[in-house]
Amino acid sequence: MTVNTLPSADIDLEVRLAHKETIADGVVRLTFRHPSGESLPRWAPGAHVDLLLAHGLVRQYSLCGDPADDSLLEVAVLREREGRGGSAFVHDELRSGDRVRIRGPRNNFPLVHAPQYLFLAGGIGITPFVPMIAAVDESGADWELHYGGRARSTMAFAADLAQKYGDRVVLWPKEETGLVDVAGLMSGAYADTAVYCCGPAPLLTAAEQACAGLADLELHVERFAPKEFAGASSGFEVELARSGVRLDVPADRSILEVAEDAGVPVLSSCREGTCGTCETPVLDGVPDHRDSLLTGDEQVAGDTMMICVSRACGRKLVLDL
Repeated sequence: MTVNTLPSADIDLEVRLAHKETIADGVVRLTFRHPSGESLPRWAPGAHVDLLLAHGLVRQYSLCGDPADDSLLEVAVLREREGRGGSAFVHDELRSGDRVRIRGPRNNFPLVHAPQYLFLAGGIGITPFVPMIAAVDESGADWELHYGGRARSTMAFAADLAQKYGDRVVLWPKEETGLVDVAGLMSGAYADTAVYCCGPAPLLTAAEQACAGLADLELHVERFAPKEFAGASSGFEVELARSGVRLDVPADRSILEVAEDAGVPVLSSCREGTCGTCETPVLDGVPDHRDSLLTGDEQVAGDTMMICVSRACGRKLVLDL
């Protein structure tokens, strides 16, 4: 099977919203094409794009179409009742024919090789799994999807997935079945299963807790919201090697904010440690990782960090900026 071997892209281009349709209660699917009909950037299952919306809003959405079709890019957007304005803009103001700038695709949630897969989706967390499941199924690997939501009417792609894949797809509408039995599914999973989980924080927490003592399961998660960190932060010095400047980062500000104030150009998007846009190589010093992306091994290696949230364990960091 083909898994993600494509490099992260920093492509910034304008696309046209070719089609917008409601696919579930509170969920719209957006289909983008190149304004002049050219091919769009290649991507692999698990990738997302940034939408650069009006009023300075930048939001990340998982690609949910067919990676083999380079004529379009598709995302699905849930109206977030308590969001910060991005989903409301998409639902209320974007119209077919509008031009939108996108950045990416970028993949922080790649599909790995495994003998079997267990996919756990909550709500709009189903979106990255649509192309993942298609790839895994085509490869002949064993897999199962458990998909939870408030009600069937709110669960985007549910009917299509169930019709296409049959009993490999198990739906958990909360009003009918209660919550997904994450602990039970984990305890019954075969050894060497790759577990993919995407959805709200309680689902991810349940998956992490259930996998904690199961060394033979490989857990991969994608978060919508940042992890919470307790305790006070302290200030430190950061040296930006390529820019030739040294900056003091106070306890109440991020490296990203201080670098921007100093006129150092840095790509950024979520500013919450969930998208990976601001990932920066570390040349010296030990990062205090506070992102939701790097694996445990990557954090221990300490050779890269997300400067929108992560800090320094000591008094100084040297970064490749």
